[in-house]
Amino acid sequence: MPHRPKSRSTILAFSAFMAPAVVIGGMTAPAVAADYPSKPITLVIPYRAGGSMETMGRIFTKALGKELGTRVVLKTRPGAGGAVGALEVSKQKPDGYTLLFAASVSLLWHPMTRDIGFGLDSFTYIAKVTDSQMALIARQDAPFNTLKELIAHAKKKRLNYADQGPMPRAFVNFIGSKEGVSWTSIPTKGGGEMVPFLLGGKVDFAWSGGIHNRFPKKMKVLLSFNSGRLLASPDIPSMQELYGVSMPSPVVIVGPKGMDPALVAKIEAAIKKAAADKAFHDLVTKKLKFPAAFVGHKALTAQIQQVIAGMKRVIAATKK
Repeated sequence: MPHRPKSRSTILAFSAFMAPAVVIGGMTAPAVAADYPSKPITLVIPYRAGGSMETMGRIFTKALGKELGTRVVLKTRPGAGGAVGALEVSKQKPDGYTLLFAASVSLLWHPMTRDIGFGLDSFTYIAKVTDSQMALIARQDAPFNTLKELIAHAKKKRLNYADQGPMPRAFVNFIGSKEGVSWTSIPTKGGGEMVPFLLGGKVDFAWSGGIHNRFPKKMKVLLSFNSGRLLASPDIPSMQELYGVSMPSPVVIVGPKGMDPALVAKIEAAIKKAAADKAFHDLVTKKLKFPAAFVGHKALTAQIQQVIAGMKRVIAATKK
């Protein structure tokens, strides 16, 4: 049977029927943002319980849940310096129901140095809430009070130290290579494990992401790994000052890549308010001695790109 062309009236009727579907399709993203959240949100902390990140995350979940009007469930997923939890979040749907609260070093170092299962573009950077206060630390009763004294001690006796992943290990060993000393790395799963290792005498010194600020009478800072001096230790020099390199310090909340801009904006606004919550603000600034430093999605994304460029220079400088 020969094909009969559709009449003009049939085509117009079909177009009229389809038009609402096109309009609805175009409004999908705002509708998703408007309906969010309709169920509990999981906030993954890729470190062991008891460290500074997990401590902040535990308080932050309450503040964020209050702002979003839903329950935010904290989930610790330690391992590989934060890479295990980061990989898990990178594989989730970009619907805003699984987020990651982490130090940016955990998202940058791994994909730049090895095949870890996620890449530099695997996340949507939603906001920064503070900066880690990364330091080289020792017990208060250690027989050295400065980095110079630590190095002198290490030249007489081989020391061991606690690290929390490949990037801290690389930076500590970079110092050793510059100073002509060798020391033994003892991996730990976050600050929660590093603290008993250090205070229990299992290691001579340690890398810390900031938990040392909770133990001012038991620990002392020998060096800042940040680009500048630390808030609670303004008299201690930074690695940037001494060696011309530093570690990226932003503490960020991210989701999987591909999140809708309207959804990102809604979560960003909630994070900004949650970061100003009194309990969280007091924990960060008074107990942990971290700075209050909220940065939104757009500015943070640009900042991370700058950090990546700097990291490439650091990696090139520390390659053997």
